[in-house]
Amino acid sequence: MDAIDQIEFGKETLEVATAAIEAASAHLNESFVLALDLLNACKGKVITTGVGKSGIVARKLAATLTSTGCPSVFLHPSEAMHGDLGIVQKQDVVIALSNGGESEELLAILPAMLAREVPMIAIVGNLKSTLAQKSTVALNATIEREACPLNLAPTTSVLVAMALGDALAMTLQKRRGFREEDYALNHPGGRLGRRLTLRVRDVMPVGENTLPRVLPDASFMEVVSEITAKHAGATCVTDVNGHLIGLIAESDFRNAVQKHQAEVFHLTATDMMNPRPALVLKPDQLAYEALRLMEERPRALSVAPVVDESSVCLGMIRIHDLVRHV
Repeated sequence: MDAIDQIEFGKETLEVATAAIEAASAHLNESFVLALDLLNACKGKVITTGVGKSGIVARKLAATLTSTGCPSVFLHPSEAMHGDLGIVQKQDVVIALSNGGESEELLAILPAMLAREVPMIAIVGNLKSTLAQKSTVALNATIEREACPLNLAPTTSVLVAMALGDALAMTLQKRRGFREEDYALNHPGGRLGRRLTLRVRDVMPVGENTLPRVLPDASFMEVVSEITAKHAGATCVTDVNGHLIGLIAESDFRNAVQKHQAEVFHLTATDMMNPRPALVLKPDQLAYEALRLMEERPRALSVAPVVDESSVCLGMIRIHDLVRHV
């Protein structure tokens, strides 16, 4: 095959897969709703099972269901026959995947499933197969042919089974009202999880020695000393009770020097501060939201004060702190 032939066959493979998934979509009927009813009513866990490539898809489906709020585990049919059937309880639901529906390993565990009266959902390429007939509900994963040029290697059939599994999982997620916040709780280590759970209070430096703060009558040199000592690039101006009344950022400091020149040494914090800081954050705001608010400006903010509901200054957060965490 020359390069053009290879590209054309690659396109044909993708077209076969696309057509098969479109056909599976057209086959969806009330059986799909019945399967969802079983999953939604499940009081235990969902057990997925399959052999070979179908087993790989079953593992993936279990992971998808678990991460989207439906506890699920994969059970290998061969291991099930040697003790692992003990994981199956009456309140569970089983999803069995098989293209032909006659896998010996799957059929071997069917009597045990039926004896436990466990509802079974089959994702199967042959609705007349033993697996389909013995299951509570069967979803049609029939394909016209595999993408394999020999029509042997499981390719298109695997994609269709995976797509049907995803359709079940995503529809169940939507039906149950599973939210971004719920998803984040199951993914605390990922970027999405951090963006949906991490708060400003979790990121900002804490402690009296980390908050740059001066009183309104602080001298020019006191302001310089505080900004330098706390390494924040700015300082809050507060009253004696800690209420925020202004902010002196490095830009305010430079403007004061440029405007007053030699007289700058006679200025106080009140003379240099911005009484209306461009952004004031609350500790319970999402860190990702804070980062977006600091970045999406004509000129990005490098720092922002954090205050409570009474405007008491709690801390100062730098854009670098947010970038590092979210």
